[in-house]
Amino acid sequence: MIVDATRHAIVGDAAFEVLEGMDDLYSTRGGRVVHVDLRRGVPAPEELRRLLLGPTGRLRAPTVRVGRTVVVGYDEGVFDRVLGADPAR
Repeated sequence: MIVDATRHAIVGDAAFEVLEGMDDLYSTRGGRVVHVDLRRGVPAPEELRRLLLGPTGRLRAPTVRVGRTVVVGYDEGVFDRVLGADPAR
């Protein structure tokens, strides 16, 4: 399913719903990648907000769910790994 966030903004704690049924979360910001193994436990709500939301309080873009993995923000290496792209391209 594709949701156009410009038409249907995901705001505040509603962003937590993207994690339902997921095993891994990768959050990228400013060149830094944070991996959270959700099978080991979910971080505190304040930490999740920091990983998922931008300064406007909306879910950061892009946000992609692939299988049981969620990627928030863009990092080429993470996208290659999660999407199974050939790293030798």
